[in-house]
Amino acid sequence: MSATATKPTKTVQDTSYHDRRLARRLSEDPEFREEFERQQRSISSIDAIVNKLDELRVAMNVSKAELARMIGKNPASIRRLLTASGNPELGTVVAMADALGAEVKIVSRPRKQSSARRSSRGQSRSDRSSRAAQAA
Repeated sequence: MSATATKPTKTVQDTSYHDRRLARRLSEDPEFREEFERQQRSISSIDAIVNKLDELRVAMNVSKAELARMIGKNPASIRRLLTASGNPELGTVVAMADALGAEVKIVSRPRKQSSARRSSRGQSRSDRSSRAAQAA
C-alpha cells in the first residue's frame, strides 16, 4: 500500500434516538429495567468467564488452535468465542476451563427482592390461602 493511499473509514451510526428511548424505558418501566439489568449481569458474567479463560490460556502459552485441539473443538469456534461477543455453550466453557487447569464456579451474591416477593415471603402458605379464600 502506498503512502498516499487512505484507509476506508467506518461509518458511525447515530444511536442517540435509541439511547434516549432506552433511558426513557429504564426510568418509566420497572419491569423492563429489572430485565435489562438481569441481562446486563448475564452478559458481564459471560464476558468475565471468557476473559479469564483467555488470560489463563495466554499465561500457559497455549495457542487458540492448541486449546481447540485439547478439547476437541474446531479452532475457528475457539477463536470466535475468545474474540467476538456471543453466548458460548456452557459445555465448551467448562471444557476450556478443565483443559487450562481451572474450574467454573457459581458464587452467590446478595439478592434484591421485588416488593411482591417480600410481602409473600414472610407469610405461611395457610395465611396466604386463607386471605385468598376471604377475597373470593
